Amino acid sequence: MRHLFAAYDLATDRLYGHVKDTKTRTQFLTFCRYLRSLYPAGMRLAIVCDNFSPHLTTKKCRRVANWAEANNVEIAYTPTNSSWLNRIAAQFTALGYFALDGTDHAYHREQASMIRRYIIWRNKHAADERWREIVNKANVA
Repeated sequence: MRHLFAAYDLATDRLYGHVKDTKTRTQFLTFCRYLRSLYPAGMRLAIVCDNFSPHLTTKKCRRVANWAEANNVEIAYTPTNSSWLNRIAAQFTALGYFALDGTDHAYHREQASMIRRYIIWRNKHAADERWREIVNKANVA
């Protein structure tokens, strides 16, 4: 099993993603640091997350919250069972349609490569009518 850490920039209509072996708070924080590096430090970032446990800040571990406070980042969580509120969900629908449906990769690295290639293609072809139709259908929320 592999996990995709992904972010969608609404302002620039760009998708970012990293495929990892595990999905822990450490990998999530690493991905957050990557996202922070893409923008000027003075620009406030809002990262919208679902309620998957590595994203959450708890009394036992405040690493994500402490990092966010120190780096001009706001972590916002969607309510439980409402991933449709997170605009990246439609991006996953298109990723599945164009990069994963009907595939049977022999190795995880082949699948990860397909996902990376899709993200590159998607960012270059965000105006593609077929792609946009799939995203718009998924964005009914």
